[in-house]
Amino acid sequence: MKKILKRYLLFIILLAFNITLLFVYPDVGRNSFQLTWENMLEMLSVVPPIFILLGLLDVWVKRETMIRIMGEGSRWKGVLVAFLLGSAAAGPLYASFPVSGMLLKKGSKFSNVLIFTGAWSTTKIPLLLFEASSMGFNFMLLRFVIDIPVIFLIAYITEKLLRKKEIDAIYALAEKMDR
Repeated sequence: MKKILKRYLLFIILLAFNITLLFVYPDVGRNSFQLTWENMLEMLSVVPPIFILLGLLDVWVKRETMIRIMGEGSRWKGVLVAFLLGSAAAGPLYASFPVSGMLLKKGSKFSNVLIFTGAWSTTKIPLLLFEASSMGFNFMLLRFVIDIPVIFLIAYITEKLLRKKEIDAIYALAEKMDR
């Protein structure tokens, strides 16, 4: 029981705050619950398909295959695959984190996982199409051209700044992900 309370403590605090808000400021409280409900529905529409895909990735793709494609010795092939996977992805950024964890668990190089996450957050194809139509092709192209080297630079610098012990701890957490 204590473990459950500890795990959901933040949720319980926020629920109590929202209930208090509902009594003190009814309009704001109703608006808060409405936004919470809409966000929960959005997450429920995104998260289950991501976890189904993760389960399939876990079963269908062998660790050795992932290491060959995106692991330590993959060089530019791994970088390109990570970038293309992140750019082709759909969904909000929070959906990329379980996928990143699975990539780590399967033996992907740390910098390739960072490139995947960076590409997911900034170079998604639907985002580029939206930007081109609403802000103009030149803006979209400029941002895209600036983002590409920055993604690689951030991934490289982050990997070099972290000690091996810290990266190993991240891999260990990824291994415990589905336990």
